[in-house]
Amino acid sequence: MDLATVQDVKGVLRPDFFHGFATAAAQIEGAWNQDGKGVSIWDTFGHTPGKIADGSNADDAVRAYDFYREDVALLKSCGVNAYRFSLAWSRIIPLGGADDPVNEAGIQFYSDFIDELLRNGITPFVTLFHWDIPQSLEDRYGGMLNQEAYTPDFVRYARVCFERFGDRVKHWITYNEPGVYTLAGYAAGVHAPGRSSFRERSEEGDSSTEPFIVAHTELVSHGHVSKMYREEFKPEQQGTIGITLHGNWSEAWDEEDPRDQEAAERAREFEISWFADPVYKTGDYPASMRAQLGDRLPRFTPEESKLVLGSSEFYGMNSYTTFFMKHKDTPPDINDHKGNVEILDENKNRVPRGEESDTEWLRAAPWGFRKLLNWIYSRYQMPIYITENGTTAKGEFEPSPEVLNDTFRIKFFEGYVGNAVARAVKEDGVDIRSYFAWTFHDNWGK
Repeated sequence: MDLATVQDVKGVLRPDFFHGFATAAAQIEGAWNQDGKGVSIWDTFGHTPGKIADGSNADDAVRAYDFYREDVALLKSCGVNAYRFSLAWSRIIPLGGADDPVNEAGIQFYSDFIDELLRNGITPFVTLFHWDIPQSLEDRYGGMLNQEAYTPDFVRYARVCFERFGDRVKHWITYNEPGVYTLAGYAAGVHAPGRSSFRERSEEGDSSTEPFIVAHTELVSHGHVSKMYREEFKPEQQGTIGITLHGNWSEAWDEEDPRDQEAAERAREFEISWFADPVYKTGDYPASMRAQLGDRLPRFTPEESKLVLGSSEFYGMNSYTTFFMKHKDTPPDINDHKGNVEILDENKNRVPRGEESDTEWLRAAPWGFRKLLNWIYSRYQMPIYITENGTTAKGEFEPSPEVLNDTFRIKFFEGYVGNAVARAVKEDGVDIRSYFAWTFHDNWGK
């Protein structure tokens, strides 16, 4: 980024802007069975032959459980003022349930970690659920497929966290990317718990129905936890609570074709508004989803709709890239979760969506990131906390001067933060309050 550009956007972010890194417990902590921790669905998944491409597991990961003090020192050396991390439910309540015992060793670990962050001037942003439900709840009643059984268990877990950590934690996130959890775990079957209609990879599951059942459970249980926090804990603790949603920008393949424009909007609704409309806008799912899915999409009761609408005090945003969307003239497949669109890497004029990274789906596209920030803010009118954004770099596992200098990632962050975020704030008036890079550690990749 040239000096003129830097000067042009200097000082545009809020003085209380949070900047730091984000992580997930299952990918960094290790110590998977130490000090009373229970088994999570990712422990089970990682120990099941054939589920992980390279046969690895997160038994040790990067040993953040053992080296948290060193991690905090490194965070401080990076100059961050915030750190977003998740709690392992099964480390706090090993069996997970509302009537199951709390693991005091797990509570002590997180309490010590939070204290260490605060001693070093780093604000903790805590996520309650980052895809790692206790395995015992899956075994007892099918986990999130059973909303009635699951919800009191999640509410009790949240209550324990608020009671034990809420005097120091003022930024809470209930769910991280509930849509990714449902689609990868219950539609594609490539993430824990590994359910899908595809029997070559999943023994059980129904990709046409289960993702929508699980998503409904997440939304309703989020609503219950948010209500509990706002009514019982917020008056004294003075914190804030919300949810973090995933979603990339969808651009029309042919910008002159109304059908592709509609396809792009429908793709955004299927990916983002699936969760965001019930929480921030209408208390219900988008009409485009109902039109395609019919009764496979659950219906909110009036009580549920009231509970969910307005249940997040900010818009938590995870986003990485951009895709081109082309309309289809054929009926949607029963296992389609994208809005019946064709997803492409180049538009009609052969313009690519962005520079390739070391991850097949992730291409650097800051132009789309700025569009997405505007679309979210215009549609939902909520302050945006960017809770994840980042990239891999080609060849980063093969040492070379360019890789060691990290030029690709530097360019990525200049485009996404120095350009897209800064200009969305300065020129578009978008209310953005944080930026967390994914990720702090070399973590165990899911």
